[in-house]
Amino acid sequence: MNPKRLLPAVAILAALATGAAACGSSNDKGSSSGSASTSGSSASGTVNGAGSTFAAPVYQQFGSQLKNQGVTVNFQPVGSGAGIAALAQGTAQFAGSDPALTPDDVKTLTKGDPIQIPVFFGAITASYNISGVKSGLKLDGPTLASIFQGKITTWNDPAIATANPGVKLPSSKITVVHRSDESGTTKGFTTFLSAYSPEWKSQVGADKTVKWPTGTGAKGNDGVAAAIKQSQNSIGYVEQAYALANNFSFASIKNKSGSFVAPTLQSTSAAGDGVKIPSDLGISTIDAPGADAYPITSQTFIDTYKDPCKALGMKQGDAKAMGAFLDYLLGDGQSQLEQLQYAKLPSDLLSKSKQAASQLTCNGSAIAGSGS
Repeated sequence: MNPKRLLPAVAILAALATGAAACGSSNDKGSSSGSASTSGSSASGTVNGAGSTFAAPVYQQFGSQLKNQGVTVNFQPVGSGAGIAALAQGTAQFAGSDPALTPDDVKTLTKGDPIQIPVFFGAITASYNISGVKSGLKLDGPTLASIFQGKITTWNDPAIATANPGVKLPSSKITVVHRSDESGTTKGFTTFLSAYSPEWKSQVGADKTVKWPTGTGAKGNDGVAAAIKQSQNSIGYVEQAYALANNFSFASIKNKSGSFVAPTLQSTSAAGDGVKIPSDLGISTIDAPGADAYPITSQTFIDTYKDPCKALGMKQGDAKAMGAFLDYLLGDGQSQLEQLQYAKLPSDLLSKSKQAASQLTCNGSAIAGSGS
């Protein structure tokens, strides 16, 4: 993997770590430019969002690029659950959320008609910090579930050793690190564990927050990454951009087809091939069936209201700024995702996302174009 391609992700994650939340607060003269037009006219305004730390590096970078065109995107990376709560309360105009909206989520969004728009994919890695094991670890779903249940407690456990012949595994105790906040990354990771461990499914389950059987909690992808880095013989789950920025080793995970697959741009993209698209676009790419698919690939959404001016009292200029942001995400931005180690949407899903974005209005007037 070319190290130069990792620099944008590293720079953006550094900004997030220092608490930068205003995505349009700095200009990036070296970034690719794109149009912030909506429905054929330029947009100028401010849009406030909150939610996914998984998606935050993208929103940070794209917001910086749009700043030059009069669009300011303020995004608070507080976790998917908190983002949906902020949208429900009216303190955010869009939520960044990794899992699709549940019926319970929709019940809280009472200010108008909610809409969810898939925007890109990313890999949730099982990142580790094991003495003497720099790369090459393989794990399957049942073993990973047993580690996070506290049933497998040492790195040389037979279940791990069997999948890793020739790897010198230490007898050290495993330190488990998990999220402490309400997180879409957690929903994706625990959905995968539930698919392979009936015990995990019945006793722990899959949600944005669960009652963890063991381990240390940390807030956000950045918090989990910091805890892994500071703890020898640890394992945790973080989005790939955070893993790369911290030079983590991460495991190849056994997918539904029986292949151990490492998280790469190619295997993350493969998880979107043939994904079932429901009418509300509430897709899931976790445990995708493709032979080349990385099995813990997550989608991420922009959630908002179909008419944010009526629902949230947005001004027309700010609503058009949100439309411009969506147009950029679904247009020029798709070709830039690779620089940040995220995967673009497959063409059929992208078309449906653009169609959904085109339904957004401000008091009945369209605020987003085609996303091209």
